Amino acid sequence: MNSVPHSVPNSISTHRPARRVALGAAAALLAGTGVLALAPVAAAAPPAPPAVAAGDRAIPVDLDQEVADLVTRGGASAALGEVRQGDRVEWRGAAGKADLATGAPARAGGRYRIGSVTKTFVATVMLQLVAEGRVRLDDPVERYLPGTLPGGRLITVRQLLNHTSGVFNYTEDPRFAITDEASARRYLTEGRWQSYRPRELVRIAGEHAPEFPPGQGWKYSNTNYVLAGMVIQKVTGHSWRYEVERRIARPLRLLDTSVPDESTRIPGPHAKVYVPLPEGPADLTRINPSAAGAAGAVISSSRDLNRFFAALFGGRLLPAAQLAEMKRTVPAPALGASYGLGVIRYDTGCGTLWGHTGGIAGYSTVLLGTEDGRRRLALSVNAYGEDTTGGEVTQRLLVKVFCGSAEATGQRGDRHRGESRKGDGQATALPSTTALPFSAGLLSPGGLLSPAPLLSPAPGRLG
Repeated sequence: MNSVPHSVPNSISTHRPARRVALGAAAALLAGTGVLALAPVAAAAPPAPPAVAAGDRAIPVDLDQEVADLVTRGGASAALGEVRQGDRVEWRGAAGKADLATGAPARAGGRYRIGSVTKTFVATVMLQLVAEGRVRLDDPVERYLPGTLPGGRLITVRQLLNHTSGVFNYTEDPRFAITDEASARRYLTEGRWQSYRPRELVRIAGEHAPEFPPGQGWKYSNTNYVLAGMVIQKVTGHSWRYEVERRIARPLRLLDTSVPDESTRIPGPHAKVYVPLPEGPADLTRINPSAAGAAGAVISSSRDLNRFFAALFGGRLLPAAQLAEMKRTVPAPALGASYGLGVIRYDTGCGTLWGHTGGIAGYSTVLLGTEDGRRRLALSVNAYGEDTTGGEVTQRLLVKVFCGSAEATGQRGDRHRGESRKGDGQATALPSTTALPFSAGLLSPGGLLSPAPLLSPAPGRLG
């Protein structure tokens, strides 16, 4: 659906916040708490797995209340998303405002910056090149980019894609720092318009010592994917953007998906993002995405992301051998999960989930699904204020989608009633108190490109 149900609030207060509160929120949004987290929290006992996995049987779900709560209690100015089971839309909805000045409501089909979910697209292209015999995962980066990366003879393409290279994360460099109101305002007026070329970002990273010797640790680094984009261009003669469009977006008819170079606009309908300042909201929607590049520049929609996920995990984009390589993971302790080649694996009490999260300058994205690609969630949240729920709303939303709950099965709205029931008409559900092991910080506002608070730089940095 494209309209907001009457039960979902689509308004948000735009009164002037107190100076201290506003500056604290602005610092959190622009600095280093991380846009998204998918990290486990301590629990006495994990939930029991469902009798039937989410990918095998539809779990009726209605998330209208959850996305409304993300706005009214979760500190978002807008939230929108879609749940699919196979080809069927189980839920699609939105809450909040697309434009605080005009009061226009957010639309479920709106487009948004997907941040680090871009990495899954880039890894898919790289693995297609592997399947074509044009790239070898265990070749040194130096073979493709001679003289580009210090230590490139010891770092492999695989280590770029699974973040075991040890290469410094360029977004942690002081040049991206936001330390006070003055630096935040400089970013709003100047920094967000600045252009960067990939070699410049790699050069910035190269000014710092490696985090660890290649293959001897794990740390999330956006530099890895800037380099991956450069490898794609070297091998194909085309930019990574062109190859994503040619190999993924056009064949799958991802009509809402675009891959900008330096264009600051989001084409098509979208909900704007804002930074709270003492005088009121400052529009942060338009940024130069070259600062993200192959690490996070893609724009898409929930419909397109779900279509991409189904094609990828359904084996339509990669041969079986390369899909198996993508899902070959290494421990990612800071995520509380494991990381493959551009994808994250979460082992939960409700089964194994795959996907990626992303955040870029106010836009927070979650793309998660079952291993067979049948059940999937794409969610975008525009961070604005403070989440007063401690992540409870996000927890409830994820449980509904992937575990089932009393609310999901017994109190569904009329809009999709009966659509998702199969066989005997009974959906597999867990008690509504079931807790997925995800961090309360899942949708906390944060930096430029970060998948999780535990991986973001120290407070006071952009990224």
